[in-house]
Amino acid sequence: MKIACAGGGPAGLYFAISMKLRNPSHEIDVFERNRADDTFGWGVVFSDQTVENLMANDAVSGEIIRDEFAHWDDIEVHIHGQCIRSGGHGFIGIGRKRLLAILQERARELGIGLHFEHEASPALAAWNDYDLVIAADGANSRIRTAHAEHFDADIQVRKNKFFWFGTAKRFDAFTFAFEQTEAGWVWAHAYRFDGDLSTFIVEMEPETWRRLGLDRMDQPEAIALCESIFANHLDGHELMSNASHLPGPQAWLNFRRIVTENWSYDKFVLLGDAAHTAHFSIGSGTKLALEDAIKLAEVLNRPGLSREQALAEYQAERSVEVLKLQNSARNSTEWFETLDRYLSFPPLQFAYSLLTRSQRVSHENLRLRDQAWLEEVERWFQAQAPNGCDEIAPPMFAPYKLREMSLHNRIVVSPMAMYSATNGTPDDFHLVHYGARAQGGAGLVYTEMTCVSADGRITPACPGMYAPAHVAAWRRITDFIHRETRAKICLQLGHSGAKGSTKIGWEGMDEPLDRDNWPLIAASDVPWSEASQAPQPMTREDMDRVRDQFVAATQRAIEADFDMVEMHAAHGYLLSSFITPLQNRRNDEYGGSLENRLRYPLEVFAAMRAVWPAERPMSVRISATDWMGTAGVTPDEAVRIADAFHAAGADLIDVSAGQTWAASRPVYGRMFQTPFADQIRNEARVLTMAVGNIFETDHVNSILAAGRADLVALGRPHMIDPMWTLRAAAQHEYDGAAVPPPYLAGMAQLTRNLKRAAEMEAAHNG
Repeated sequence: MKIACAGGGPAGLYFAISMKLRNPSHEIDVFERNRADDTFGWGVVFSDQTVENLMANDAVSGEIIRDEFAHWDDIEVHIHGQCIRSGGHGFIGIGRKRLLAILQERARELGIGLHFEHEASPALAAWNDYDLVIAADGANSRIRTAHAEHFDADIQVRKNKFFWFGTAKRFDAFTFAFEQTEAGWVWAHAYRFDGDLSTFIVEMEPETWRRLGLDRMDQPEAIALCESIFANHLDGHELMSNASHLPGPQAWLNFRRIVTENWSYDKFVLLGDAAHTAHFSIGSGTKLALEDAIKLAEVLNRPGLSREQALAEYQAERSVEVLKLQNSARNSTEWFETLDRYLSFPPLQFAYSLLTRSQRVSHENLRLRDQAWLEEVERWFQAQAPNGCDEIAPPMFAPYKLREMSLHNRIVVSPMAMYSATNGTPDDFHLVHYGARAQGGAGLVYTEMTCVSADGRITPACPGMYAPAHVAAWRRITDFIHRETRAKICLQLGHSGAKGSTKIGWEGMDEPLDRDNWPLIAASDVPWSEASQAPQPMTREDMDRVRDQFVAATQRAIEADFDMVEMHAAHGYLLSSFITPLQNRRNDEYGGSLENRLRYPLEVFAAMRAVWPAERPMSVRISATDWMGTAGVTPDEAVRIADAFHAAGADLIDVSAGQTWAASRPVYGRMFQTPFADQIRNEARVLTMAVGNIFETDHVNSILAAGRADLVALGRPHMIDPMWTLRAAAQHEYDGAAVPPPYLAGMAQLTRNLKRAAEMEAAHNG
């Protein structure tokens, strides 16, 4: 096979080497537009796993690269005049120019043709002599651009400005340095990559960049300014640029995130940055490219695979790994783009937030890296809590207080529809269900959405709070919880709106009843789906009636002795139908602008708050996005929504998302709704509860310690394991959990068993 590599960077060279090693008969030429020793980066970072992959693929070059790596173990975060240092991170770096030299020399040994100062043509006709052309020509790939309709690349230009400098200052830790200037915050990502040099990336928001005048400075002026900003970190060393060929402002870049739908077209195959990019803040671009090269060479040389099959497998396998890394990179990128949210954090929490920003590093992963440092974080977190103490314990077990309601930990049993009531009345099922979960150690237990009227129910089997029998039934449950557990219980009140009169969940989610349907009301006459009946737009008389139903239900909640009440204004139910423009088509004072759309939900909340005891807290559940872009509620609007409810007296915002529009396009994943709780908490400065695919103790502790939410709600984990919180306490050997006395022996045995299992696993893993 005769192969051309268009691009002589690490990706193209390593693919050529990998192919030649597998089949020396391949004729391979590498074409590079620059000179052999030109490079426009400084250092590159690898993981231990990548080094193992390089050694397994080519021990000759792998050994040279491995022996020349610069190793460092610590991360330093400099903020507000303090330095927070943690260890155990295990980074490996090498100079990009040295890496290229090693790969070029290896390519020559193997008989690969290297052609420098040769511009590779994007035209297919220019490659008639070759069977395959590997487009390894980087993020600005000419080949990908010339055939854009075939590769279908999604290119997103990110917000911040950055400059990739080098310096002779040798950093002994991976360093993040944050400096405040009169124009705004500027920060650096710095790490050593050989005995004499370090990478020093300077980043800032575009507004800061312009206010500093960098959009008008030549490179020497820009370098002098950056040296003065980071003088305390550079110790007199200069910053160096290898982009001196560019005018000053053009040397400052915006990161381009690239996702390509198709990685091959005709004889062209995309490799590395030409197919995908990962933000420099997680340092994995070169890693991805080299692993692409290994996989592509492997499948192209596998017996029995046609070229089409090989390329399909190459993309299928590598795109999964790329997606994982790009998701982490997106989280990391957004953290730096929204830095203002976290600048008020104490330095220790700021550093924790930075270290866990990508969600690749978790609470327990930090314990493995540097147990002493993580215990310092845990001790600090416990000390900040109401009635906190100087103990080392996971954040999930820190107490919390809302008004006069004290919680013994931060775990919440999320509202979960049970569809098991009769005529709105909870029965023995609910007593066992809620009682068991309260006994399981959670600090707060939520009821499922409890409806304020019979025609406000979602299904005929949903519970209510609109009749005396309901009060008595709920009081039986709250009395048990208060008598037998330390948990508190919150009544979630709502009205189904356009999503009412449907079958119970397991018989047909959101499907209308086959018979005995009741009429529906909502903000507008917009049906939930094509199969649903259209609701009647609410008149002012309807609005008064429903408001009064919420108030009456709130008063009954006092009789039933609930500790807390939540107003459900999410998921497309009645109050949500006013907030989202997708359902609210009104042209009166309750439609149009966000302020108008909030008017009625705020009116209902204020009326509820007025009758609810001042010492007891109230919360509001909102959908922070409709998952419909700017056509619906956006996360930025959710900040304003939360702020409005907070101003009206809400103590906590329960941050959910979506379920407001049948045609929405949600983006699922671990903790997928937590970023909305983070944004609302740290932009609106209100208390939030995170919910949504949170299922591990690691998730909970990371969310809390990083300041992304104040409470964490788990639904499905509690469905199948009422003792989830006690199991977590046993796992952490935490002896402060609220264990019902009859279960103490079982808790002690569980703790011993889990400890023994952990010790055996540790011994097995060496």
